[in-house]
Amino acid sequence: MLGRLRPVARVDVERKRIAREVLAEVRRLDQPITAATKAIGEAVTASGTTLTKVFGLGPVLAAKILGHAGDRTRFPGRDHFAGSTGTAPIEASSGDVRRHRLNRGGNRQLNTALPLIAVCQIRDPSPGQASYQRKLGQAKTPEEARRARKRRLSNVVYQHLVADHHRRHIPPS
Repeated sequence: MLGRLRPVARVDVERKRIAREVLAEVRRLDQPITAATKAIGEAVTASGTTLTKVFGLGPVLAAKILGHAGDRTRFPGRDHFAGSTGTAPIEASSGDVRRHRLNRGGNRQLNTALPLIAVCQIRDPSPGQASYQRKLGQAKTPEEARRARKRRLSNVVYQHLVADHHRRHIPPS
């Protein structure tokens, strides 16, 4: 695009020069990011995890989840895993009104990975989008529906961690 610009005024020539310098710097900075992304993808593939089969969960987020979750046996069940990710809602009921609020506990790194996956699922046609729409149809607020999606994602991620663990530790017959 810069190559098509034909500046006439001296100010425009200078703007084009600065734009070329900035573009060259962005390209230079992008190289290590691309190399790291490739290395992460290779490491995730080598780990044999099935996490990347989850819609919206790529190799970088899979690596983040694997790194922060650690050994699956730390979590006796999916509810413990959800508590660790901060996606298990906390009851905030009063009288006859039953409500749940956001859990601010747990591993913040794991908790930031799940909303990214949820946004991808909600944005694009997927079972996650259908689930989100169902929650909205149940008179949930968008925030409550996203929170429910994150909790379901926590369960799905946990299931993949369990399946991966069994596949690695149970010899084929």
